[in-house]
Amino acid sequence: MNITILCSTDKHPVNKWLDQWVAKQSEFHDVNIIHSTQELTAGDILFLISCSDILTEDDRKPYNNVLVIHASDLPRGRGWSPYVWEIIGGATKLTLSLLEADDDVDSGDIWKKIKIDILKTDLYDEINKKIFDAEMVLMDFAVKNINSVKPIKQESSVVSTYYKKRTSEDSKLDVNKSIKENFNLIRTCDPLRFPAFFYYEGVKYKLFVEKDDEN
Repeated sequence: MNITILCSTDKHPVNKWLDQWVAKQSEFHDVNIIHSTQELTAGDILFLISCSDILTEDDRKPYNNVLVIHASDLPRGRGWSPYVWEIIGGATKLTLSLLEADDDVDSGDIWKKIKIDILKTDLYDEINKKIFDAEMVLMDFAVKNINSVKPIKQESSVVSTYYKKRTSEDSKLDVNKSIKENFNLIRTCDPLRFPAFFYYEGVKYKLFVEKDDEN
């Protein structure tokens, strides 16, 4: 099969996992990673992984299947960075949904869902590993079951909810809150692209956290 993966930026940490997945699949399929909609061509599968671009019907039409992996239990949690918002909200279990791309964001038919556990002590890298490992499992499922899967429409009886797009300002800590109150936000902030930060006496500080090796 001809498989394309669109990830909006080569700076996203998921690219390490995608490179490994491509290396494994390249023995059997023609697979490539792109980072811009301008590089779209045609093929059997187009995976949208950590993709912030909204693809039109014309963009999708040259591909037999256009699939999204979204880290929420759809139709709840449509929109951007769902797992970050959910962990900030105290979630200890996440659902990842493999679905068909459609005109309306995150509204397509579901191919498969899987659940993962997030410990209250998991930090950014540990959370990412669990999520990205699960995403690769869903991609494997899609390739293996491409001709037999029976997509299921999202539950119309469930009220759809939406998360807003995160910006760097969403990594701002409230200095009047305790470390415990800030911890879920601290541990979901990308330390390279969107580090946690706070202002004190008019000065901006960045905050990074890691586990002690003695743990």
